[in-house]
Amino acid sequence: MTRNTRPAWRRATHVGVLAIACSLFTAGIAQAAPTNTSDSASDVATSDSYVKSVQKINDRQLVVNVYAASMDKVVPIQVITPADNSEPRPILYLLNGAGGGEDSATWQRQSDVVDFFSDKNVNVATPVGGRLSYYTDWEKDDPKAGRNKWSTFLGEELPPILNKELGSNGKQALSAISMSGTSVLNLAIEHPGLYSSVAAYSGCAQTSDPMGQQFVRITTEWIGGVDDVTNMWGPLDGQGWRDHDPLLNAEKLRGTPIYMSTGNGLPGFPNDSMQNPRMNDGRANLENQIIVGGVIEAATNLCTSNMAKRLFELNIPAVVDFRPTGTHSWGYWQDDLHKSWPFIANSLGV
Repeated sequence: MTRNTRPAWRRATHVGVLAIACSLFTAGIAQAAPTNTSDSASDVATSDSYVKSVQKINDRQLVVNVYAASMDKVVPIQVITPADNSEPRPILYLLNGAGGGEDSATWQRQSDVVDFFSDKNVNVATPVGGRLSYYTDWEKDDPKAGRNKWSTFLGEELPPILNKELGSNGKQALSAISMSGTSVLNLAIEHPGLYSSVAAYSGCAQTSDPMGQQFVRITTEWIGGVDDVTNMWGPLDGQGWRDHDPLLNAEKLRGTPIYMSTGNGLPGFPNDSMQNPRMNDGRANLENQIIVGGVIEAATNLCTSNMAKRLFELNIPAVVDFRPTGTHSWGYWQDDLHKSWPFIANSLGV
């Protein structure tokens, strides 16, 4: 059942303010990080995609470089291995946000994810790539965004390859933040039965209405410089956008355990204070986080509220956590991951 689903959908967010806020808040996503080279190969083939090479980082971390035939490129998959690998373990796919892991806004840089999973019996896999792609299959190649077939890669090509490479037991869950909070719901809809659960932190579960489309266009065209957002799902008034709107297609989530969380845009302690270590090491800016991150999180609160209401109407179970405070920022997403882990672990049987 849903919990704490108070009627926050009554509040509206002004699109113009959201546009300014998003452009300021996500300006740093354009700085891509270099991709590590690999030092060993396993060449495990599945269809036309295969493991090109594997790079060991340390005893708990490695990078599996997978050739994605659908996109004709190699996608690095950052992996944290289980605490105990004496028997097959499941995989938690943990997606980055708008930067796709190509910038500094990543789970491994911005959170304690490596330490947190040090005693957990699960593989954690994070693709590096997919910047501003919404991790979906685009209808057309974009002159700037290139070829994006992420739903095909994540839902069809990658799972059997990574299951074999990591010796997984075949179970998988999916968690993500911000932009990718939309993606996890769409991926579960497009690949029914694939995921034991999905968790969306500060995502927007609507894409085809004016507010949802504005959110997508701000992320892709205005900030990311995508040539034409209609290359993604076709004309803005077309069926493609409705087909990729989790709010409209919520019925197709029946049977998939769902966890959603969001703040309300109000600053909280200690994440929105100088006691947050990110403020002192260059990873975050307090003023930007409170002002801009507050506006964005107010918008995701509205989106999450709408989705919670729809799931309730359809009698589809979901855990929905409306935090009493919180901006659109990493401190809260780290907290969300910790808080949702028992839910995810239960779905994976660990």
